[in-house]
Amino acid sequence: MTQIVLQHYEKPAARRHLWVGLLMAVVGAVFGIEQAMQWLAAHPMAAHGLEASLLAGAATGLGAIPVLMLRRPSERLMAPMLGLAGGMMLAASLFSLLAPAVQMVVASPAPWTLGVATAVALLAGAGAMQTLDRRLPHAHVENVDTNAVLPNVSLVVAAISIHNIPEGLAVGVAAAAGADHGMSLGIALQNIPEGWIVASAMITLGAAPVRAALIALATGLVEPLGGLFGVVASSVAGAALPLALSVAAGAMLWVVSHEMIPASHRPGRIGAGTAGLVAGFAVMTALASVY
Repeated sequence: MTQIVLQHYEKPAARRHLWVGLLMAVVGAVFGIEQAMQWLAAHPMAAHGLEASLLAGAATGLGAIPVLMLRRPSERLMAPMLGLAGGMMLAASLFSLLAPAVQMVVASPAPWTLGVATAVALLAGAGAMQTLDRRLPHAHVENVDTNAVLPNVSLVVAAISIHNIPEGLAVGVAAAAGADHGMSLGIALQNIPEGWIVASAMITLGAAPVRAALIALATGLVEPLGGLFGVVASSVAGAALPLALSVAAGAMLWVVSHEMIPASHRPGRIGAGTAGLVAGFAVMTALASVY
């Protein structure tokens, strides 16, 4: 097939068509970027949400830097690190997503109807994550060392991406809705130890340190994709904004329950994982109070 394509584009007329197609694609991309910039300029809160998710995702790359100098974090250290990340995500879903959603529901003209819809949206967010987890092949990063056969790098990257999308979604929705309350900073902080864990897992799978750090950064940059969905949802939701906040909260709660708590509370590490979880919740409590 590749040979057929090469032979096709060896013809002068076909080459002209190729360049015309490329030119049209470039023009379309420039037009799309221009329209997006104009829309973001007209919606400063949406721009803030997209920026917040981008910075939070980039923090994963910052956390990957230690693999250039240090080894993989020890099992004793990984439990509180994962617990810390889980506690911060749990608190962020409460302070920056569910609490503002409940306040909006209470102030609405139909609190019972909107309240039930908000609860359904919470379940829908968790259900969407459960569906992604079942249908997309992946391998959890925290299980790399315990597997008898090392998983494919792409499967691990897929698992991390599934984990990062709801984080970006939550940051984008909360920041665009003006309900950040320290969430973007908290998610960025908890992404730093995650970046170290991800990059060190890549080294275990055979990647060179620099490549491992770049892969960790790339997985973190999945968050702005979720942030974009969150920004758009928050901007167009209007009176249904509590539903968007609740969907993001449900997705975050699913990640904490399905991934972070089990990974940090394995036999022999339950105490350290619990300490990390409580510490992470405390950090987000302080951030929510300041912001």
